[in-house]
Amino acid sequence: MLRLSQRALARLAYRIAHHLRLWYWRLRKPTVHGCAVIARNRAGELLLVRPSYDGSLWQFPGGGIGRDEDPLEAARREFAEETGLALHAARSLGAHQRDLHGATNVLHVVIGEAEGEPHGDGREIVAAGWFARIALPDERKASVGDCIRIARI
Repeated sequence: MLRLSQRALARLAYRIAHHLRLWYWRLRKPTVHGCAVIARNRAGELLLVRPSYDGSLWQFPGGGIGRDEDPLEAARREFAEETGLALHAARSLGAHQRDLHGATNVLHVVIGEAEGEPHGDGREIVAAGWFARIALPDERKASVGDCIRIARI
């Protein structure tokens, strides 16, 4: 009999939910609002996370913005949920529209500062770490480069 831990079941649920969301976006083509957080530490390193879904590629922390939620508040919330750290001196770099699996994604890019050792929850986020700008992992989403260009860092 197959026995899975709670974390393994949660990771499986995230993967299934992600695939269902992609199908919904392809069929309905909604407009969705999200945020991506570029966090730097005192050493100038960038914080990236690796989710348990979407190919497990490294990306900036972030996620969905609620209907009446302020983008900066959403960025702080998502950042704390995904890294266990607080985001300080957060400021918006604006909203950028792009296609995301058939949906129109209005991505609010936020930049800020954080300190400490990040940690994923083992369910949605399986790894988190600081990386020097010149030593980013090869296995990363294209959106990492897009956000870096927007931030001009």
